[in-house]
Amino acid sequence: MKQSILIISIFTASMLAGCKKFLDVNDNPNLPGTVSESLLLGPIEAGTSTYIANGNAAVLVNQWMQYCVPNQPMPNTANYLVTTTSFDDYWNSFYTIQLNNLHILNLQATVNGNTMYAGIAKVLTAYTLGNATDFWGEVPFSESFQGTNVSTPKFDSQELIYSTIQLLLDSAITELGAGKGSTPGTDDYMYSGDMSKWIKMAYTLKARYYMHLTKATGHDAAAQASLALSALESGMSSNSDDCYFPYAGSGTSSSPWYLHFFNTTTLVLASHYVDTLVSRADPRLPYLVSLTNANGTYTGNVIGSGAGNIDYFSVMGSFYGSIASNGYVLNAAEADFMKAEATYIVSGYATAQPIYRKAIVNNMVKLGVDTSSAKAQTYLSKRGMLTAGNALQRIIEEKNIANNFSTENWVDWRRTGYPAISLIANDNITSLPRRFLYPNSEISTNGGNVPSVKVTDRLWWDGQ
Repeated sequence: MKQSILIISIFTASMLAGCKKFLDVNDNPNLPGTVSESLLLGPIEAGTSTYIANGNAAVLVNQWMQYCVPNQPMPNTANYLVTTTSFDDYWNSFYTIQLNNLHILNLQATVNGNTMYAGIAKVLTAYTLGNATDFWGEVPFSESFQGTNVSTPKFDSQELIYSTIQLLLDSAITELGAGKGSTPGTDDYMYSGDMSKWIKMAYTLKARYYMHLTKATGHDAAAQASLALSALESGMSSNSDDCYFPYAGSGTSSSPWYLHFFNTTTLVLASHYVDTLVSRADPRLPYLVSLTNANGTYTGNVIGSGAGNIDYFSVMGSFYGSIASNGYVLNAAEADFMKAEATYIVSGYATAQPIYRKAIVNNMVKLGVDTSSAKAQTYLSKRGMLTAGNALQRIIEEKNIANNFSTENWVDWRRTGYPAISLIANDNITSLPRRFLYPNSEISTNGGNVPSVKVTDRLWWDGQ
């Protein structure tokens, strides 16, 4: 019921944006000239969860991270069978829908003096743009949504995009703190109008994009880690700071990951992911992985083996995979583990140790694990200790589990090489994918500006 209203609003907002930007036709008299900020915000937040954080792009990323796999004959997307057309829908979700409508919200809120709505729009723009550049590298922004060069915007360098993200977040923090104009309330599904939460999210995103540059050309790891630590002082600090979109658990308001696993009846968990949790006796296993229907075991499909009886494979567990599960956009766990990694870079593993251990405990608490239980204590005694030799590997491995199915896990793998994954046999590529291809839709309409890339090419920040 709530979702049906959101879908209508998203469609209306998308049509408003699309007619103005892409078709350049006369105004449609059957559509209103403007939609109030309070009506725009909810659909945009829903889109952030449904399209960006937990959308089809996230499914592909998690196949390449070997966490899930289509229960289909090979070859398929899990072993990198993609073409430019595979990415049309993703690009449309990012640009035609989300960034377009965020531009409208920001512009309208700014004109109306509603700084809190403008601040939220900038936070979500930074989030969406950040995900886009981490998928594709160079992307359009400086000439997009500005009324000039609309049909053929240039592609900005990733270095420029990263600078833009930080500027957006700085501006958002100022506007959120100013608190002028209308105050979001029930239309803000993520934080119910709590500007302090939005500010924490903005600072946490600043830290994220500082940490991404630890190996980027012209950047120093210790300097980036110090910037991240400074931002995290004002960032997310507890599970109550998590940013998510709530779903009612109905046919019209269903969690995206529920739909990915249960609506298609073809997506299952991969053995690489399931076996890792089982081999470590991770107490979070029952919350993250379902028992198989056929024999009540935790079993994933081996990527490369093709299709099998779906009743013999596990799917996503109840915490993230039920019909009413929250659609997580940004987790406090990410802030915890970023703090551990940044501290390790700046001050060494011994100083990072208590931060790292606390991060694991906090995630267990979030999922409902009794941290005083024998299972939890045994796990912490084995996995909760850092050494000079394992510190970065352990921090990133545990961050991947706590940052469940987040596309940020692919960024961390490209930055650090952890968690270790191996190339799945195929006839398409000879090394693991490190980026998305540009969509055919953009190549056909803006081909003169679209870079020529392969999925195995490194992004600017993806240093050797």
